[in-house]
Amino acid sequence: MAAFDAPSGEGRGTQAVVTWITLLGGVFFVVFGTWALLWPHNFYEAVAEFPPFNLHLFHDAGAFQLGIGASLLGAVLWPDAVFVALLGGSVAAIIHAASHVIDRDLGGDASGPWSLGALAVVLLTATVLRLRVRR
Repeated sequence: MAAFDAPSGEGRGTQAVVTWITLLGGVFFVVFGTWALLWPHNFYEAVAEFPPFNLHLFHDAGAFQLGIGASLLGAVLWPDAVFVALLGGSVAAIIHAASHVIDRDLGGDASGPWSLGALAVVLLTATVLRLRVRR
């Protein structure tokens, strides 16, 4: 794994700590993002302290937490910062676009699913192209 390729000597221990914290942070965001996205009522009851419940808000919160989690976990596997940023952005954009499709009956702009879907396609395309270049 890329993050485990630490320099020799004193930096090796520090790098291991950073890697484990990065992994734990990534897992945290993926777990809480999945919870907010898939079980928003349960998430709201356990975590939120403000009324009223807004289903779409929790879907969006889950989407962006999953994007952050993907970035943190990706950083452990790939040393390419541009690829990792595109990966996190793609995950968040794809799930965000999907939440706008799923929640279209809750209001919002009718162009949202299309514009957010287009952004997701562009980011995913750049992610795949970057991965191919780096191989």
